[in-house]
Amino acid sequence: MAEKAIPLVRMSGISKQFPGVKALDNVDFSLNAGEVHVLFGENGAGKSTLISILAGVYKPSEGEVLINGHAVHFASAWDARAAGIGAVFQEFSLVPTRSVAENIFLGDEPLTGMLIDHAAMRDRAQDIFNEMGFSLDVRRQVLSLSRAEQQMVEIAKAIHARAKILILDEPTASLTERETKELFRLVRNAKASGTGIIYISHRIQEFTQIADRITVLRDGKLVGTVGAHDLDHNALVEMMTGRAISEIYPAIAANPEPEAVLSIRGLKAAGVDGVDIDVRRGEVLGVAGLVGCGKSRAFRAAIGLAGIAAGSVTYKGRDVTGQPLAKLLRDGIFYLPSDRKEEGLMLGATAGDNVALATLDHRETRGLFGLRRPKAVNRLTGEIGARVDLSDAYLARTASKLSGGNQQKILFGKGLAADRDVYIFDEPTVGVDVGTRAALYRLIKQICEAGKAVVVISSDLPEAMNLAHRMLVFSQGRVSASLSGDEIAEQTILKAFFHEERQTA
Repeated sequence: MAEKAIPLVRMSGISKQFPGVKALDNVDFSLNAGEVHVLFGENGAGKSTLISILAGVYKPSEGEVLINGHAVHFASAWDARAAGIGAVFQEFSLVPTRSVAENIFLGDEPLTGMLIDHAAMRDRAQDIFNEMGFSLDVRRQVLSLSRAEQQMVEIAKAIHARAKILILDEPTASLTERETKELFRLVRNAKASGTGIIYISHRIQEFTQIADRITVLRDGKLVGTVGAHDLDHNALVEMMTGRAISEIYPAIAANPEPEAVLSIRGLKAAGVDGVDIDVRRGEVLGVAGLVGCGKSRAFRAAIGLAGIAAGSVTYKGRDVTGQPLAKLLRDGIFYLPSDRKEEGLMLGATAGDNVALATLDHRETRGLFGLRRPKAVNRLTGEIGARVDLSDAYLARTASKLSGGNQQKILFGKGLAADRDVYIFDEPTVGVDVGTRAALYRLIKQICEAGKAVVVISSDLPEAMNLAHRMLVFSQGRVSASLSGDEIAEQTILKAFFHEERQTA
């Protein structure tokens, strides 16, 4: 009888205690050579802590880590890298003022005599990107790159280091469809060469394409490990949340007004080619399409975040074409951006202060001569915090220190505090776990059933389908389909993703 192969990684009885919280509690995890092992769980489940221990960032409070059957005790991330572990975290470890090539070869620069051979370094870096199938000028400074490009540089660093254990933490969060396909090709190639890959993602639809095994964590504990061929989406969500998927999407009552509160006609802008859109109070308008289809750009142009080349925008019967966003916000439109860190939050301020900003024009928070009433502001902020499930302790924390899900709750809190007529949610649950999604969906239900107009722009098709009363599908800058009721079906929408014909919206 053949001996069972020794796992590339075995983590046994791993616990990690931080002040006031046990992040991991007796977790077992293994990774085989030539395997993609997915770590799945809600924010705060312990996924990041577990991979940080393997990557040498943290030391376990209890438990043992073995690489190729040998116990290891990493004193630092450098020790882990030397042992063949390459980690691509959500927060990148690049030097912004250095070039792409310099970042890849940092600490391992090719030399000619005593001098760095920059030409050889650039050539080797370019070879790595050619192997990856990703086009990038290796002479560019990292600070000039998009987030997707920076992520590819991190992966290139791991490839150059010949990592035999590759950790990818939410790698597709900022990638386009084409870039995601290229990443999956890279993962398959690495797997074929014997590399073991730990892959963290909230996107269940990705698992069937690349995963061999899936391990689920909840509240710092191991729930179970299943083979990808046994994957049942509903069962996986239930393992992660302790709830059935039927509890994730709430039934939202529709009571649409006949007249549109926001009307867009013949809109042309960068990436948008003449679209008509009506947004009505009392319903959720879902907007779907592939990355780069123009769905977000159309609404950003309509509310003054991008230039308009042609067309008109009417709000509450008034022509507001080309008006600045600040005025439209004051007049009753709320926009939740897809990039919360760049556009949505003051990361250096507390969660409470972020929410309080939305109360600036509230009459109840103003006293004599229009001066702010701190007690009224604090009371209102606390009430909003309770509605979005952010305790006083979380409201007092700096926004940058909170998880992605809690940061998104801050943005929803700002929307509730502002009390607008039209709510435009652009990728409302990007980078958010299923459990937090359910809470955000319930808030969307509350907003819609209060008679507000709601727009949900989403690249997550199940999300758009399950929330929408009406749906617009975008393709190549145009509205390719306008659907409602039973017409909102997966196959119909997928066909419309690739159609160019415009339909009445």
